[in-house]
Amino acid sequence: MTITPPSDALESLQADVAELINNLPNLKHGKWIQRALTLLVRLAGEEIDRLDWKILSASMQDMERAFQVFYPYRHVRKVTIFGSARISSDSPEYRMAADFARCVTGLGYMVMTGAGGGIMQAGNEGAGAENSFGLNIQLPFEQGANPFIEGDPKLIPFKYFFTRKLFFLRESDAIALFPGGFGTQDEALECLTLCQTGRSGPIPVVLVDRPGGDYWKAWDAYVREHLVKTGLVSPNDPSLYTITDNLDVACEAINSFYRVYHSSRYVEEKFVIRLKADLSDTDVEQLNADFSDILVKGQIEKSQVLPQETGDGTEKLPRLVLYFNQRDFGRLYQMIAVINRLGTPSPVAAHPERK
Repeated sequence: MTITPPSDALESLQADVAELINNLPNLKHGKWIQRALTLLVRLAGEEIDRLDWKILSASMQDMERAFQVFYPYRHVRKVTIFGSARISSDSPEYRMAADFARCVTGLGYMVMTGAGGGIMQAGNEGAGAENSFGLNIQLPFEQGANPFIEGDPKLIPFKYFFTRKLFFLRESDAIALFPGGFGTQDEALECLTLCQTGRSGPIPVVLVDRPGGDYWKAWDAYVREHLVKTGLVSPNDPSLYTITDNLDVACEAINSFYRVYHSSRYVEEKFVIRLKADLSDTDVEQLNADFSDILVKGQIEKSQVLPQETGDGTEKLPRLVLYFNQRDFGRLYQMIAVINRLGTPSPVAAHPERK
């Protein structure tokens, strides 16, 4: 192996940085590249430790790999499957997870798992390598890549849990949680926290028990008794998730979420909901009658694309625009469920894979 002398490496870096800076005005995302370079320059002038630089460098390497792997699939909807690495392959939970993955890939989604054993292996097995991603992290135990994703170019190694979790949540269009330990509980609560606070866009979250099981039902009883009943979360927050021990219900909870609803974003103070099918004026009147409590002002109105949205590929989709209070996300999920029952998308628009 040829080792580049430090002086040559520095000269090469200097040339690359100079070329990058010269080309910034012509680069598509030059503004954001400039911000990143400015941040690095500012950090270089501050007193931070060697370990801080190692963390920064390694986390950027994690993100670089993940960005490159996910970019070709950026328009394909993906379902993340979380669950225990310790569940055996002959258990009902394993079979349920494999069947679930087979079901959602049949509906046009891809599947993401942590690439380990147990429920993660079941997800990759059911989806098949072609429709799978594995977001792996090296642990002292439990976490070699499973044989159904090992060696696949969509297997991404992560050094840090936080960068791995970032991409799980960034790339997910739905979350399915099967029984698991502390890690699964952490993933469940973080997903719901991000949904509850609006830091993640609205996505379906499905908690799947084995047939006849009560793992998530018991968890839900705790939530309702100790969180809802005491006012620690909103009475509408359980609308953020669906609990079932039925495979068809689990798959439908995800697929129906995107029946009419397509995506959403904020444009300044306005919350914009993109739809696969237009709603009638009567439908919008009904939404205003039923969900006026989540508005800070005005009404829910039909709209075409806003100027700030051009270039994101959704220009032709009809929209609803509202001044959402950014607090009652359980109620927002309830409204999305109503929207999905009201509209009638065409067969092409109903297909979930494009986002």
